[in-house]
Amino acid sequence: MSKRKPADVSRRGFLKTSAAAAVAGSLATPVVHAAGGDTLKIALVGCGGRGTGAAANALKADSNVKLVALCDVFEDQAQNSLKSLKAEVPDKVAVTPDHIFTGFDGYKAAIDAADVVVLGTSPAFRPIHFAYAVDKGKHVFMEKPHATDVAGAKAVIETAKKAQQKGLCVVGGFCYRYDPFKRETVKRIHGGQIGDVTSIHTTFLTGELWDRSGKSKSRDPQDMEYQMRMWYYFTWLSGDFLVEQAIHNVDKATWVMGDEMPESAIGMGGREVRTDKKWGNIFDNFTVVYEYASGAKVHLQCRQIPGCYSDNNDYIYGTKGSALLMRHSIKAGGTEWKHPGEHNFGLMYQKEHDELFAAIRSGKPINDGVRSAMSTLVGIMGREAAYTGQKITWKKLLGSQQSLLPKEFAWGQNPVAPVAVPGKTKFV
Repeated sequence: MSKRKPADVSRRGFLKTSAAAAVAGSLATPVVHAAGGDTLKIALVGCGGRGTGAAANALKADSNVKLVALCDVFEDQAQNSLKSLKAEVPDKVAVTPDHIFTGFDGYKAAIDAADVVVLGTSPAFRPIHFAYAVDKGKHVFMEKPHATDVAGAKAVIETAKKAQQKGLCVVGGFCYRYDPFKRETVKRIHGGQIGDVTSIHTTFLTGELWDRSGKSKSRDPQDMEYQMRMWYYFTWLSGDFLVEQAIHNVDKATWVMGDEMPESAIGMGGREVRTDKKWGNIFDNFTVVYEYASGAKVHLQCRQIPGCYSDNNDYIYGTKGSALLMRHSIKAGGTEWKHPGEHNFGLMYQKEHDELFAAIRSGKPINDGVRSAMSTLVGIMGREAAYTGQKITWKKLLGSQQSLLPKEFAWGQNPVAPVAVPGKTKFV
């Protein structure tokens, strides 16, 4: 595996990079298929439920596209995905048996066969697959998050910059940013309708998730096949659920804060019900407080425990009023604004791909790569604050070369890091 180079991910560097991205997007010439008559060939790498759903969205986003390749480390996953996609968009699936790839290196052949790549594997592999796709000149849709460790997020930032230079389109799966109702609400917040944002309370309080341990031939959590089947429950593969799922909350808060990075984070969390070794080494609850240079704070609560109160909301408070982002409403100056339309929750998943393919066709590249990787870093920052029980500053985060990946991707034994213990676990 190639050595990852550091990226400029300071708060100032982020804004500078974003401005450069805008210029690059306006000047760059797309590498392939700007013409409306060309058939765009799509490859799906990572054939789980989210990857399959993203591929279906991609196939519906443009009238002249074909799915030509699939890759998953497990053949049964690839076959199930193919069956599902044939049922949903039969006229756009053109995957022959010799274009179904498996194993840890199958992604290369799948990417080579396509013009546009959908990356839907567990996020540990995102930096590697993204780098290969951009090196090969492919447009990319990649699901959130974009890494599970600091080194991976930095690598994604470097690759995103290369994509900008090549004029490639990159869309990240932070789908709420593509929701028209939330765009309008955030636009009003940024326009000063609630004044300066002083506090955000964002919640992702849900129940338990899936258990796929029965699909694994091995019942040993130290076995690579078991970990790949149960990927969500191993930090090196998922980033823990703060980084894998509650990252949407992190990204929405980051969006509202104008993509400014927090100065520091403190946090707590643990395993209340995921106590058996079958559940890998992730937590089931987190509470994190991010603090910004202005003194504003983001309070994040996330939990995955059955039988508890559920809440998935973003409560935003400003000097002149407040907003509920998930409800698309604002209260300020004695009046209330609420988006007048009928909200379609699923639209944002399709709109990500609609805008990606429109950009490819128009020759006006869009690139979420740097911004999405920055949100991923903010999620990692919160996780490490909870894992260690220490205050993690942005400066300390950027100084880290943390990598959670194994030395090699191979079947057999793969030792698992112990469950983090606040006050004992160290941030490297």
